Amino acid sequence: MSFKRLVIIGALPSLLAGCAGIYGTQPPAPVYGGQPSPPKPPVSTTEKIPPAQPLVKTQPLKEFPEIKPEPWLSPEPLPIGPEPSEPVILAPLEPPPPPELTPFRPIEATVPLSPVVNALVLAANQNTKAGDIESAASSIERAIRIEPRNATLFYKLALLRLKQSKPRLAEDLAKKSALLAVNDNTLKKHCWLLIAHARELQQNFPGAKEAKMKADSF
Repeated sequence: MSFKRLVIIGALPSLLAGCAGIYGTQPPAPVYGGQPSPPKPPVSTTEKIPPAQPLVKTQPLKEFPEIKPEPWLSPEPLPIGPEPSEPVILAPLEPPPPPELTPFRPIEATVPLSPVVNALVLAANQNTKAGDIESAASSIERAIRIEPRNATLFYKLALLRLKQSKPRLAEDLAKKSALLAVNDNTLKKHCWLLIAHARELQQNFPGAKEAKMKADSF
């Protein structure tokens, strides 16, 4: 046998082994007429199996006492009174009666007067007695224009305004008379008493009380 044949015979087993390795790693040939089976994933030898979990022991629940529902109590009905036959109408409250007025007694002030003023005062007195208060007030106003600082004339005119139901005007005239009666304390006292009476007619009872206290100071 020649040397070349010996070499070929010696290399043949290695060649066959190499071809067998190549064919062994190729995927199988497809089969017509059916669905090819999917390749199986290779099993990893490095994956660790998780340890087994401990067993949990269960115990039966204890028996609970039976809960009985409480009976429902219906609320008591409200008492219904008799229906009123007619509506009740309340009478209006009457206002309290005003306090009694303080008795007022004017004085007849006499001072020396001039003949003209004296004549006017006499005429005013006659008109007052006759009930003509307006004419009497006009006569006193004329006398005041003649003697504008005569305190007695202002006091007389204040009395006439009270008779005319003009208490506010009478109060102002009495204040003027008290201011002019510098040294005549008797006239001052009666001026403030007139002011107190005029304030009572105006329902100003606190002011009337103050005027009385002023009159008591003279």
